[in-house]
Amino acid sequence: MSSADHHPVADWAASGAMALTGRSDGPPLVSPGDPAGAVRRALAPFAELDGAPDIAVLGERAALSGLGRRAPWSCGGAFRLWPTRDGWWGASLARPEDRDLVPALVEAALADGDDALAAWAATVTSAEAEERGRLLGLPCARTGAADRTRPGVLSTPGGRRAAIGDRPLVVDFTSLWAGPLCAHLLALAGARVVKVESRTRPDGARRGPRAFYDLLHSGSAAVSVDFGAAADREALRELVAGADLVLESSRPRALARLGLDAAALVASGVSWLSITARGRDEDAIGFGDDVAAGGGLVREVDGVPVSCGDALADPLSGTAAAAHALAALRAERAQLIDVSMHHVCVEAGGELAPHEVVRRGDAWWVEWDGGAAPVAQPRARTAVGRARDLGADDDAILGSRR
Repeated sequence: MSSADHHPVADWAASGAMALTGRSDGPPLVSPGDPAGAVRRALAPFAELDGAPDIAVLGERAALSGLGRRAPWSCGGAFRLWPTRDGWWGASLARPEDRDLVPALVEAALADGDDALAAWAATVTSAEAEERGRLLGLPCARTGAADRTRPGVLSTPGGRRAAIGDRPLVVDFTSLWAGPLCAHLLALAGARVVKVESRTRPDGARRGPRAFYDLLHSGSAAVSVDFGAAADREALRELVAGADLVLESSRPRALARLGLDAAALVASGVSWLSITARGRDEDAIGFGDDVAAGGGLVREVDGVPVSCGDALADPLSGTAAAAHALAALRAERAQLIDVSMHHVCVEAGGELAPHEVVRRGDAWWVEWDGGAAPVAQPRARTAVGRARDLGADDDAILGSRR
Protein backbone atom coordinates (compact mmCIF):
# COMPACT_ATOMS: atom_id res chain seq x y z
CA MET A 1 0.00 0.00 0.00
CA SER A 2 1.48 3.36 -0.96
CA SER A 3 1.64 6.35 1.34
CA ALA A 4 -0.81 8.10 -0.97
CA ASP A 5 -3.49 5.62 0.10
CA HIS A 6 -3.44 7.25 3.54
CA HIS A 7 -3.38 10.86 2.43
CA PRO A 8 -6.37 12.73 3.98
CA VAL A 9 -7.73 13.62 0.54
CA ALA A 10 -7.29 10.06 -0.75
CA ASP A 11 -9.09 8.56 2.25
CA TRP A 12 -11.95 11.05 1.97
CA ALA A 13 -12.38 10.41 -1.76
CA ALA A 14 -12.34 6.62 -1.26
CA SER A 15 -14.80 6.62 1.63
CA GLY A 16 -17.84 7.71 -0.35
CA ALA A 17 -18.27 10.74 1.90
CA MET A 18 -16.79 13.15 -0.62
CA ALA A 19 -19.50 12.24 -3.13
CA LEU A 20 -22.02 13.31 -0.45
CA THR A 21 -20.51 16.77 0.11
CA GLY A 22 -21.57 19.79 -1.94
CA ARG A 23 -24.40 20.73 -4.27
CA SER A 24 -26.09 18.11 -6.42
CA ASP A 25 -25.27 20.17 -9.52
CA GLY A 26 -21.71 20.98 -8.48
CA PRO A 27 -18.46 19.18 -7.74
CA PRO A 28 -17.98 16.99 -4.69
CA LEU A 29 -15.96 18.65 -1.94
CA VAL A 30 -13.09 17.67 0.31
CA SER A 31 -13.58 17.94 4.07
CA PRO A 32 -11.16 19.89 6.22
CA GLY A 33 -8.89 17.81 8.43
CA ASP A 34 -8.78 14.02 8.15
CA PRO A 35 -12.13 12.51 9.19
CA ALA A 36 -11.82 9.44 6.97
CA GLY A 37 -8.33 8.81 8.29
CA ALA A 38 -9.66 9.08 11.85
CA VAL A 39 -12.20 6.36 11.06
CA ARG A 40 -9.56 4.18 9.42
CA ARG A 41 -7.37 4.40 12.51
CA ALA A 42 -10.28 3.67 14.86
CA LEU A 43 -11.21 0.60 12.81
CA ALA A 44 -7.70 -0.85 12.88
CA PRO A 45 -8.44 -3.27 15.80
CA PHE A 46 -11.37 -4.71 13.80
CA ALA A 47 -9.70 -4.86 10.38
CA GLU A 48 -9.08 -8.61 10.29
CA LEU A 49 -12.59 -9.62 11.43
CA ASP A 50 -15.05 -11.18 9.00
CA GLY A 51 -17.58 -8.63 7.85
CA ALA A 52 -15.78 -5.64 9.35
CA PRO A 53 -16.19 -2.29 7.57
CA ASP A 54 -13.46 -0.04 6.24
CA ILE A 55 -13.60 3.72 5.67
CA ALA A 56 -16.59 3.18 3.37
CA VAL A 57 -18.61 2.99 6.60
CA LEU A 58 -18.90 6.77 6.21
CA GLY A 59 -21.21 6.31 3.24
CA GLU A 60 -23.10 3.15 4.20
CA ARG A 61 -26.27 4.85 5.42
CA ALA A 62 -26.43 7.03 2.33
CA ALA A 63 -25.82 4.05 0.04
CA LEU A 64 -28.67 2.08 1.60
CA SER A 65 -30.98 5.11 1.78
CA GLY A 66 -30.36 6.44 -1.73
CA LEU A 67 -28.98 9.75 -0.44
CA GLY A 68 -26.73 12.13 -2.33
CA ARG A 69 -25.22 15.57 -1.87
CA ARG A 70 -27.83 18.33 -1.69
CA ALA A 71 -26.24 21.45 -0.18
CA PRO A 72 -27.25 23.73 1.44
CA TRP A 73 -29.23 20.92 3.10
CA SER A 74 -27.64 17.85 4.63
CA CYS A 75 -27.90 14.59 2.70
CA GLY A 76 -30.85 13.49 4.79
CA GLY A 77 -32.58 16.85 4.32
CA ALA A 78 -33.03 17.67 8.03
CA PHE A 79 -30.13 20.04 8.68
CA ARG A 80 -28.91 23.31 7.25
CA LEU A 81 -27.13 26.46 8.38
CA TRP A 82 -28.55 30.00 8.35
CA PRO A 83 -26.66 33.31 8.57
CA THR A 84 -26.82 35.16 11.89
CA ARG A 85 -25.73 38.68 12.77
CA ASP A 86 -22.15 37.53 13.20
CA GLY A 87 -21.78 34.09 11.60
CA TRP A 88 -23.71 30.89 10.99
CA TRP A 89 -26.03 28.71 13.05
CA GLY A 90 -27.88 25.55 12.07
CA ALA A 91 -30.50 23.17 13.39
CA SER A 92 -31.59 19.62 12.67
CA LEU A 93 -35.34 19.32 12.17
CA ALA A 94 -35.38 15.55 11.83
CA ARG A 95 -38.29 14.78 14.17
CA PRO A 96 -41.81 16.23 14.39
CA GLU A 97 -41.00 17.44 17.90
CA ASP A 98 -38.05 19.41 16.51
CA ARG A 99 -40.26 21.30 14.08
CA ASP A 100 -42.78 21.81 16.85
CA LEU A 101 -40.12 23.80 18.72
CA VAL A 102 -39.75 26.40 15.96
CA PRO A 103 -42.58 28.73 17.16
CA ALA A 104 -41.13 28.76 20.68
CA LEU A 105 -37.63 29.38 19.35
CA VAL A 106 -38.55 32.33 17.14
CA GLU A 107 -41.36 33.50 19.46
CA ALA A 108 -44.02 33.50 16.77
CA ALA A 109 -47.12 31.37 17.15
CA LEU A 110 -47.59 30.66 13.43
CA ALA A 111 -43.92 30.37 12.54
CA ASP A 112 -43.40 28.42 9.33
CA GLY A 113 -40.31 26.24 9.75
CA ASP A 114 -37.41 27.12 7.48
CA ASP A 115 -38.47 30.65 6.50
CA ALA A 116 -39.13 31.56 10.13
CA LEU A 117 -35.76 30.18 11.20
CA ALA A 118 -33.94 32.12 8.47
CA ALA A 119 -35.66 35.39 9.41
CA TRP A 120 -35.08 34.88 13.14
CA ALA A 121 -31.44 33.82 12.83
CA ALA A 122 -30.63 37.05 11.00
CA THR A 123 -31.67 39.03 14.10
CA VAL A 124 -29.48 37.26 16.68
CA THR A 125 -25.85 36.32 17.16
CA SER A 126 -24.72 32.74 16.60
CA ALA A 127 -24.08 32.30 20.32
CA GLU A 128 -27.56 33.57 21.18
CA ALA A 129 -29.14 31.22 18.64
CA GLU A 130 -27.23 28.24 20.02
CA GLU A 131 -28.04 29.10 23.62
CA ARG A 132 -31.76 29.51 22.97
CA GLY A 133 -31.95 26.39 20.81
CA ARG A 134 -30.24 24.28 23.47
CA LEU A 135 -32.46 25.71 26.18
CA LEU A 136 -35.47 24.40 24.24
CA GLY A 137 -33.84 21.03 23.53
CA LEU A 138 -33.34 21.62 19.80
CA PRO A 139 -30.40 19.84 18.12
CA CYS A 140 -28.41 22.82 16.91
CA ALA A 141 -24.92 24.27 16.65
CA ARG A 142 -22.99 27.33 15.53
CA THR A 143 -19.94 27.21 13.34
CA GLY A 144 -16.60 28.68 14.32
CA ALA A 145 -16.85 27.65 17.97
CA ALA A 146 -14.99 24.34 18.04
CA ASP A 147 -14.11 23.50 21.65
CA ARG A 148 -10.62 22.07 22.16
CA THR A 149 -10.71 21.90 25.95
CA ARG A 150 -10.93 18.09 26.15
CA PRO A 151 -10.20 15.00 24.03
CA GLY A 152 -12.96 13.28 22.13
CA VAL A 153 -12.87 10.24 24.41
CA LEU A 154 -12.16 10.26 28.15
CA SER A 155 -11.62 6.95 29.94
CA THR A 156 -11.48 6.53 33.73
CA PRO A 157 -10.60 3.16 35.33
CA GLY A 158 -12.88 1.59 37.91
CA GLY A 159 -13.18 -1.66 39.80
CA ARG A 160 -11.63 -4.98 38.92
CA ARG A 161 -13.72 -7.08 36.53
CA ALA A 162 -15.02 -10.41 37.79
CA ALA A 163 -13.94 -12.27 34.66
CA ILE A 164 -12.63 -11.66 31.16
CA GLY A 165 -14.30 -14.05 28.73
CA ASP A 166 -14.26 -14.62 24.99
CA ARG A 167 -17.92 -13.57 24.62
CA PRO A 168 -18.50 -10.53 26.83
CA LEU A 169 -22.06 -9.32 27.36
CA VAL A 170 -22.82 -5.84 26.02
CA VAL A 171 -26.13 -4.20 26.97
CA ASP A 172 -26.93 -1.56 24.36
CA PHE A 173 -29.37 1.28 25.15
CA THR A 174 -28.34 3.38 22.13
CA SER A 175 -30.26 4.21 18.96
CA LEU A 176 -29.88 5.60 15.45
CA TRP A 177 -26.27 5.29 14.18
CA ALA A 178 -23.28 6.07 16.43
CA GLY A 179 -24.10 3.74 19.33
CA PRO A 180 -25.46 0.88 17.21
CA LEU A 181 -22.35 1.08 15.01
CA CYS A 182 -20.22 0.68 18.13
CA ALA A 183 -22.32 -2.30 19.27
CA HIS A 184 -22.15 -3.83 15.78
CA LEU A 185 -18.35 -3.69 15.75
CA LEU A 186 -18.19 -5.27 19.20
CA ALA A 187 -20.49 -8.05 18.00
CA LEU A 188 -18.15 -8.70 15.07
CA ALA A 189 -15.37 -9.01 17.67
CA GLY A 190 -17.32 -11.72 19.51
CA ALA A 191 -19.46 -9.86 22.03
CA ARG A 192 -23.02 -10.91 22.86
CA VAL A 193 -25.12 -7.78 22.32
CA VAL A 194 -28.53 -7.25 23.89
CA LYS A 195 -30.32 -4.23 22.44
CA VAL A 196 -32.73 -2.61 24.91
CA GLU A 197 -35.56 -0.44 23.61
CA SER A 198 -38.58 1.30 25.05
CA ARG A 199 -41.72 -0.62 24.23
CA THR A 200 -43.52 2.62 23.35
CA ARG A 201 -40.62 4.55 21.77
CA PRO A 202 -38.31 2.08 20.03
CA ASP A 203 -35.20 3.02 18.09
CA GLY A 204 -36.21 5.51 15.40
CA ALA A 205 -33.87 3.75 12.98
CA ARG A 206 -36.43 0.95 12.76
CA ARG A 207 -38.47 3.34 10.61
CA GLY A 208 -35.58 3.85 8.19
CA PRO A 209 -34.24 1.57 5.49
CA ARG A 210 -34.53 -2.02 6.70
CA ALA A 211 -31.22 -2.92 5.08
CA PHE A 212 -29.35 -0.38 7.19
CA TYR A 213 -31.04 -1.47 10.42
CA ASP A 214 -30.32 -5.12 9.59
CA LEU A 215 -26.68 -4.32 8.86
CA LEU A 216 -26.12 -2.88 12.34
CA HIS A 217 -28.36 -5.16 14.39
CA SER A 218 -28.45 -8.64 12.86
CA GLY A 219 -27.05 -11.05 15.41
CA SER A 220 -28.05 -8.91 18.40
CA ALA A 221 -30.80 -9.94 20.81
CA ALA A 222 -33.72 -7.50 21.12
CA VAL A 223 -35.60 -6.79 24.34
CA SER A 224 -38.25 -4.18 25.02
CA VAL A 225 -39.19 -2.73 28.37
CA ASP A 226 -41.75 -0.46 29.93
CA PHE A 227 -39.49 2.01 31.71
CA GLY A 228 -42.41 3.04 33.89
CA ALA A 229 -42.99 -0.47 35.24
CA ALA A 230 -41.18 -1.39 38.45
CA ALA A 231 -40.80 -5.04 37.42
CA ASP A 232 -39.18 -4.07 34.13
CA ARG A 233 -36.82 -1.63 35.81
CA GLU A 234 -35.73 -4.29 38.27
CA ALA A 235 -35.19 -6.82 35.47
CA LEU A 236 -33.12 -4.25 33.64
CA ARG A 237 -30.96 -3.59 36.68
CA GLU A 238 -30.29 -7.32 37.03
CA LEU A 239 -29.35 -7.60 33.36
CA VAL A 240 -26.98 -4.64 33.59
CA ALA A 241 -25.37 -5.88 36.81
CA GLY A 242 -24.25 -9.03 34.96
CA ALA A 243 -22.96 -7.20 31.88
CA ASP A 244 -19.37 -6.56 30.88
CA LEU A 245 -20.21 -3.25 29.19
CA VAL A 246 -23.17 -0.90 29.00
CA LEU A 247 -23.59 1.38 25.96
CA GLU A 248 -25.86 4.40 26.22
CA SER A 249 -26.48 7.79 24.64
CA SER A 250 -28.89 9.38 27.10
CA ARG A 251 -28.65 12.29 29.46
CA PRO A 252 -27.25 10.99 32.79
CA ARG A 253 -30.41 11.83 34.70
CA ALA A 254 -32.55 9.72 32.34
CA LEU A 255 -30.84 6.46 33.25
CA ALA A 256 -30.48 7.50 36.89
CA ARG A 257 -34.29 7.49 37.06
CA LEU A 258 -34.14 3.80 36.13
CA GLY A 259 -31.84 3.13 39.06
CA LEU A 260 -28.75 2.77 36.83
CA ASP A 261 -25.76 4.51 38.41
CA ALA A 262 -22.82 4.55 36.02
CA ALA A 263 -20.20 5.36 38.66
CA ALA A 264 -21.41 2.63 41.00
CA LEU A 265 -21.51 0.04 38.23
CA VAL A 266 -18.01 0.90 37.06
CA ALA A 267 -16.76 0.63 40.64
CA SER A 268 -18.34 -2.84 40.78
CA GLY A 269 -16.53 -3.97 37.62
CA VAL A 270 -19.03 -3.19 34.82
CA SER A 271 -17.69 -0.88 32.11
CA TRP A 272 -19.91 1.97 30.97
CA LEU A 273 -19.67 3.92 27.71
CA SER A 274 -21.64 7.09 27.02
CA ILE A 275 -21.95 8.69 23.58
CA THR A 276 -23.37 12.21 23.87
CA ALA A 277 -23.30 15.43 21.89
CA ARG A 278 -20.77 17.21 24.11
CA GLY A 279 -19.88 14.80 26.92
CA ARG A 280 -21.48 13.51 30.10
CA ASP A 281 -21.11 16.83 31.91
CA GLU A 282 -23.29 18.74 29.42
CA ASP A 283 -26.97 18.46 28.66
CA ALA A 284 -26.72 19.29 24.95
CA ILE A 285 -28.70 17.36 22.33
CA GLY A 286 -27.24 16.78 18.91
CA PHE A 287 -27.46 14.68 15.75
CA GLY A 288 -24.71 13.76 13.34
CA ASP A 289 -24.93 16.74 10.98
CA ASP A 290 -25.34 19.57 13.48
CA VAL A 291 -22.65 18.18 15.80
CA ALA A 292 -20.19 17.81 12.91
CA ALA A 293 -20.88 21.37 11.76
CA GLY A 294 -20.32 22.69 15.28
CA GLY A 295 -17.07 20.75 15.40
CA GLY A 296 -15.74 22.46 12.28
CA LEU A 297 -16.45 19.80 9.65
CA VAL A 298 -18.04 22.12 7.08
CA ARG A 299 -17.12 23.49 3.65
CA GLU A 300 -18.31 26.62 1.91
CA VAL A 301 -20.35 26.60 -1.29
CA ASP A 302 -20.83 30.08 -2.76
CA GLY A 303 -20.10 31.58 0.63
CA VAL A 304 -22.49 29.28 2.51
CA PRO A 305 -21.09 26.64 4.91
CA VAL A 306 -22.53 23.19 4.29
CA SER A 307 -22.31 19.75 5.88
CA CYS A 308 -19.51 17.34 5.06
CA GLY A 309 -20.60 13.78 4.37
CA ASP A 310 -23.73 12.23 5.86
CA ALA A 311 -24.31 12.77 9.59
CA LEU A 312 -20.54 12.67 9.88
CA ALA A 313 -20.36 12.86 13.69
CA ASP A 314 -22.16 9.51 13.95
CA PRO A 315 -19.69 7.18 12.21
CA LEU A 316 -16.76 9.20 13.57
CA SER A 317 -18.01 8.78 17.14
CA GLY A 318 -19.26 5.22 16.69
CA THR A 319 -15.91 3.94 15.47
CA ALA A 320 -13.96 5.90 18.11
CA ALA A 321 -16.27 4.49 20.79
CA ALA A 322 -15.83 0.95 19.49
CA ALA A 323 -12.03 1.12 19.65
CA HIS A 324 -12.13 2.24 23.29
CA ALA A 325 -14.89 -0.23 24.16
CA LEU A 326 -12.91 -3.14 22.73
CA ALA A 327 -9.91 -2.12 24.82
CA ALA A 328 -12.13 -1.95 27.91
CA LEU A 329 -13.47 -5.45 27.28
CA ARG A 330 -9.90 -6.74 27.27
CA ALA A 331 -8.80 -4.79 30.35
CA GLU A 332 -8.63 -6.11 33.92
CA ARG A 333 -10.46 -3.10 35.30
CA ALA A 334 -13.79 -1.64 34.25
CA GLN A 335 -13.76 1.71 32.49
CA LEU A 336 -16.06 4.73 32.47
CA ILE A 337 -15.77 5.94 28.87
CA ASP A 338 -17.12 9.38 27.96
CA VAL A 339 -17.40 9.95 24.20
CA SER A 340 -18.15 13.54 23.20
CA MET A 341 -19.25 13.63 19.57
CA HIS A 342 -18.38 17.31 19.30
CA HIS A 343 -14.83 16.79 20.50
CA VAL A 344 -14.34 13.70 18.32
CA CYS A 345 -15.22 15.90 15.33
CA VAL A 346 -12.89 18.66 16.48
CA GLU A 347 -10.02 16.15 16.66
CA ALA A 348 -10.82 14.87 13.16
CA GLY A 349 -10.95 18.38 11.72
CA GLY A 350 -8.19 20.80 10.89
CA GLU A 351 -6.77 22.58 7.90
CA LEU A 352 -8.02 21.87 4.39
CA ALA A 353 -5.34 19.96 2.47
CA PRO A 354 -4.34 21.55 -0.86
CA HIS A 355 -6.12 19.82 -3.74
CA GLU A 356 -8.07 20.29 -6.94
CA VAL A 357 -11.32 18.63 -8.02
CA VAL A 358 -11.55 17.98 -11.77
CA ARG A 359 -13.88 16.28 -14.21
CA ARG A 360 -12.49 13.39 -16.26
CA GLY A 361 -15.06 12.03 -18.65
CA ASP A 362 -18.09 10.97 -16.64
CA ALA A 363 -16.33 10.93 -13.27
CA TRP A 364 -15.05 13.38 -10.70
CA TRP A 365 -11.43 13.11 -9.65
CA VAL A 366 -9.48 14.82 -6.92
CA GLU A 367 -5.80 15.67 -7.29
CA TRP A 368 -3.25 16.58 -4.62
CA ASP A 369 0.48 16.98 -4.52
CA GLY A 370 1.77 13.51 -5.30
CA GLY A 371 -1.44 11.74 -6.23
CA ALA A 372 -4.90 11.61 -7.75
CA ALA A 373 -7.96 9.44 -7.21
CA PRO A 374 -11.52 9.07 -8.47
CA VAL A 375 -14.29 10.16 -6.12
CA ALA A 376 -15.93 6.91 -5.03
CA GLN A 377 -19.68 6.62 -4.69
CA PRO A 378 -21.13 5.54 -1.32
CA ARG A 379 -21.24 1.78 -0.93
CA ALA A 380 -22.42 -0.59 1.77
CA ARG A 381 -21.84 -4.09 3.05
CA THR A 382 -24.65 -6.63 2.98
CA ALA A 383 -26.21 -7.64 6.30
CA VAL A 384 -25.63 -11.27 7.26
CA GLY A 385 -29.20 -11.66 8.45
CA ARG A 386 -32.29 -9.83 9.67
CA ALA A 387 -32.45 -7.80 12.83
CA ARG A 388 -34.67 -9.16 15.57
CA ASP A 389 -38.15 -7.71 15.94
CA LEU A 390 -38.87 -5.40 18.85
CA GLY A 391 -39.05 -7.47 22.03
CA ALA A 392 -38.31 -10.77 20.27
CA ASP A 393 -36.09 -11.93 23.13
CA ASP A 394 -38.04 -10.58 26.09
CA ASP A 395 -38.96 -13.98 27.50
CA ALA A 396 -35.55 -15.56 26.91
CA ILE A 397 -33.56 -12.73 28.48
CA LEU A 398 -35.86 -10.88 30.86
CA GLY A 399 -38.47 -13.52 31.64
CA SER A 400 -36.76 -15.01 34.68
CA ARG A 401 -35.89 -11.58 36.02
CA ARG A 402 -39.41 -10.15 35.99
